[in-house]
Amino acid sequence: MIGSAAATAGLLVAPLLGEEARKNAAATQQADPNAIPVALDVNGKVHQLELDPRTTLLDALREHLDITGPKKGCDQGACGACTVLIDGRRVLSCLNLAAMNSGKKIVTVEGLAGDGRLQAIQAAFIRNDGFQCGYCTSGQICSAVALIREGRAHSDAEIREWMSGNVCRCGCYLGIVEAVKEASNATV
Repeated sequence: MIGSAAATAGLLVAPLLGEEARKNAAATQQADPNAIPVALDVNGKVHQLELDPRTTLLDALREHLDITGPKKGCDQGACGACTVLIDGRRVLSCLNLAAMNSGKKIVTVEGLAGDGRLQAIQAAFIRNDGFQCGYCTSGQICSAVALIREGRAHSDAEIREWMSGNVCRCGCYLGIVEAVKEASNATV
């Protein structure tokens, strides 16, 4: 009997708590008075956002657009896990403000593959064991795409030098260098 009374009370009170929770959530999601309009062209799709001017590109991608390829590693520009391509150049998205990139073409690792096929460097990373835990992989791949396009993949030493801003804590550097060499012979 007590169990039935508790269940009935729960049925009556739950909608009230749910409504209160919805009201509280709406109150906390009020518009930011400092927000500015920012149009981000990410992976071929333009997104219209209202962002605090201090929002980093990394936070805009991850928190506002649910693009999770770029990772927040050090949040200080030291690890390269957040590397994306902006107008074809590799950029550390944690050190870049979203508002500075309005109108520029931003490509994340998610935007590299097309027509259901992996991009050459993505496939090469898999074949050459260029990753272990995978945390740094999206930044490594974006950086590798740029260095190949820049014509900086002529030797192991050159690849290591131009990939030095991307840290792999698992130590997969041999596989990464092999993947870059393989992909540099394919179209990137």
